[in-house]
Amino acid sequence: MDTPATTQTGHPRRWAILGVLVISLLVVVLDNTVLNVALRTIADPEHGLGATQSQLEWAINSYTLVFAGLLFTAGILADRLGRRVTLITGLVLFGIASLISAYADSASQLIAARALMGLGAAAVMPATLSIIANVFDPRERGRAIGVWAGAVGLGVAIGPIVGGLLLEHFWWGSVFLINVPIVVAGVALVAILVPESRDPKPGRIDFLGVILSIIGLSLLTYGVIKGGEDGFGDTLAWTTLAGSVVVLVGFVLWERRVALPSLDVKLFANKQFSASTGVIGLVFFGAMGAMFFGAFYLQLVRGYGPLASGALFVPFAVAQMVFAPRSAAMVKRFGPKMVSTVGLLLVAVGLAAWLFIGATTPIWIVGAAFFMMGVGMANVMPSATESIMAALPREKAGVGSAVSNTIRQLGGALGVAVLGAILSSVYRDDLGAATDGLSPAAAEAAKESISGAYGVAEQAGAAAPALISGANDAFLSAMHYAAVGSVIFALLGAVVAVLWLPGKRPATAPAPTSAEGLAEEQGVELVEA
Repeated sequence: MDTPATTQTGHPRRWAILGVLVISLLVVVLDNTVLNVALRTIADPEHGLGATQSQLEWAINSYTLVFAGLLFTAGILADRLGRRVTLITGLVLFGIASLISAYADSASQLIAARALMGLGAAAVMPATLSIIANVFDPRERGRAIGVWAGAVGLGVAIGPIVGGLLLEHFWWGSVFLINVPIVVAGVALVAILVPESRDPKPGRIDFLGVILSIIGLSLLTYGVIKGGEDGFGDTLAWTTLAGSVVVLVGFVLWERRVALPSLDVKLFANKQFSASTGVIGLVFFGAMGAMFFGAFYLQLVRGYGPLASGALFVPFAVAQMVFAPRSAAMVKRFGPKMVSTVGLLLVAVGLAAWLFIGATTPIWIVGAAFFMMGVGMANVMPSATESIMAALPREKAGVGSAVSNTIRQLGGALGVAVLGAILSSVYRDDLGAATDGLSPAAAEAAKESISGAYGVAEQAGAAAPALISGANDAFLSAMHYAAVGSVIFALLGAVVAVLWLPGKRPATAPAPTSAEGLAEEQGVELVEA
């Protein structure tokens, strides 16, 4: 029987609310991965839009650019205007943009619609986590965040499977149209179940800080994307990155002196807060980069179709679903330092497996590598995210969530860009004589990427087998170099966890025994639906 000291004080509908938030989160995360398997169809002039390689990249990057650039601002607005209304607005925008994407008549329309989807997703993502922080008692919050993190991993993994199933039976736009009924259901459930919450003392909006954050994060994201496409020596890439550093330094200096900052940069003096954000960025750098080259390996080198290659991400999803909800109990028993460090080492082991994967490696080894990565991330993400949220008062949950999600998004984008640049550079250097005898234009297309080589091979006649063999060998060599980079960053994350994350926490004082008492202690305004 619970004593007053152990009575849970979260919202009475908190677990139902969590289920609604998971649905809202899944539709955003799933869509960002489901697109990857549709790219080849969208590029087809007959069955798709005839999109060029550059247009396909920007169909992905326009979403990433807007999403990462506005995450922080969306978190601030959610704290001020209300998290439920921000979540509903984001879902509605996302649903409308999905409908436009499904029926786009050109690649340009698709790119624009994807940017609008990024705007909606930027409002959804931080709102879900900040609502969790407000409806759950701190003693249950870690477990709830574990479920939330498991949903992120599930979305990443099942996206390719859903995309493969849809493309086998319907047209390419179905990968976007599927979002609409989910969004409608999500909006209705949020309106019915989720209570409104906001910062009760928001003060004045730091307009200059908001503007600087949007400009700085957008420039940083664009520079990362451009560097991944054209190399970081490209003038536009490095000047954009340099500009982002100048703007973000200006943002930090301004936030240090303004009375009511958008982001209290002094939080980063808190080792728990800064180390947790660093761990999230580093693990996503390594993992998202590996998933990027893993998709090319499965669909081209191994010849798996969209559905079969997507199915190989299932072990990652299973690991997330099984282990992420259990991470809170692990943190309680061993502490964030131990759980995060072991998790990062498991991720590093899973990434290191790619060093030994070749063209004929038994496919179960690939599945095992994904499973190991999933187990590791299932323990890293919840514990690091909980550490970030625990370092902030509840009324600033939106800002904390936005910082966590911005770092994750930028870490993933940077991982794809940097490891993709390594992949492209080594592939081009190692392709060698495989392009001999091709026209200059065909040779250049084959050197651009392994996808380009396969496209050229379809028209190369007798030269096709040698080109395919050479492209596969060059890609595998490049993949191994990229895998080394991903392992290094995962191990760097483990070092950060060991040095700066807190160990096992001592027992805390009893919490208030009512939701009202807890809200009053935390300075939270709860408005029932």
